[in-house]
Amino acid sequence: MKLSHFNFDLPKELLAEYPSENRDEARLMVVNRKEGTIEHKMFKDLIDYFDEGDVMVLNNTKVFPARLYGNKEKTGARIEVFLLRELNEEQRLWDVLVDPARKIRIGNKLYFGDDESLVAEVIDNTTSRGRTLRFLYDGSYEDFRRKLKELGETPLPKYIKREVEPEDEERYQTIYAKFEGAVAAPTAGLHFSKHLLKRLEIKGAKFAEVTLHVGLGTFNPVEVEDLSKHKMDSEELLIPEDAANIVNGAKQNKKKVCAVGTTVMRALESSVSSEKLLNAYEGWTNKFIFPPYDFSIADCMVTNFHTPKSTLLMMVSAFAGHDLIKKAYEEAVKEKYKFYSYGDAMLIL
Repeated sequence: MKLSHFNFDLPKELLAEYPSENRDEARLMVVNRKEGTIEHKMFKDLIDYFDEGDVMVLNNTKVFPARLYGNKEKTGARIEVFLLRELNEEQRLWDVLVDPARKIRIGNKLYFGDDESLVAEVIDNTTSRGRTLRFLYDGSYEDFRRKLKELGETPLPKYIKREVEPEDEERYQTIYAKFEGAVAAPTAGLHFSKHLLKRLEIKGAKFAEVTLHVGLGTFNPVEVEDLSKHKMDSEELLIPEDAANIVNGAKQNKKKVCAVGTTVMRALESSVSSEKLLNAYEGWTNKFIFPPYDFSIADCMVTNFHTPKSTLLMMVSAFAGHDLIKKAYEEAVKEKYKFYSYGDAMLIL
């Protein structure tokens, strides 16, 4: 399949600037692959599709406040710095994106905070917008991380045009987020409330947690018509032994394994044994899934409605079938479902 197969017109008013008032009261489109049917529900109705012994696999990564604003030395120009990943804890080296990039060269210094208590020096160019920064800060590593948190803001996606609000810190985080390291939320999980998780647990559903630290590479535009030539950025991944055991137990007992989100699906497909079971894993993944693709682990998934031409839409199309997803998205536009991070959800069975 080609890039152009994943384009569609999305009316601007369907971009969700805010989430539902209650997490589990987003709308839910249920797409049945076997029957080719589409139903309209509420997210809390998800419980009706799972039974005792079924497993929901969750991504417990936690978003850190990755967007900082600093001033360039001498000119005082305001520069946005987006923290991507820490390269070296001891030397306080980070991979970042800067905007506007044309103004930022090796050797420049950036000052952060009203009191300029945090300074960074540009030590390398990595891509057109990418730089490596060395942060200069008097204090322990813990103090330094606290300072980053204090100065940083929740990295809402660029398409949300409003200002970041204090509430975003909590609402752009899943309720089961544990390990800090993502620059974007695994958004399918944003729909789960404590109440819904408890109800699923009472019904006998099990939960397995993996950690995939979402990087910006997930959202990098695909710029090649031939999808096999697109390269994904690597993201850090941990699949603990106990999670692999829970998933494999469900598969051997013919129970459902549901990937909550494209990040989970990518995590699962990155570590498959020759018997099509899940292996524990610690490392990095740059797995790119697009049609046609033979999935090994999950047999259903929860996901959001994604951007045209995105790698996320390609994965969902590989899972549900391109024609069925096309039909579902046409229906979503007609029924005014909300798209992207704070939008509505889809369950693919």
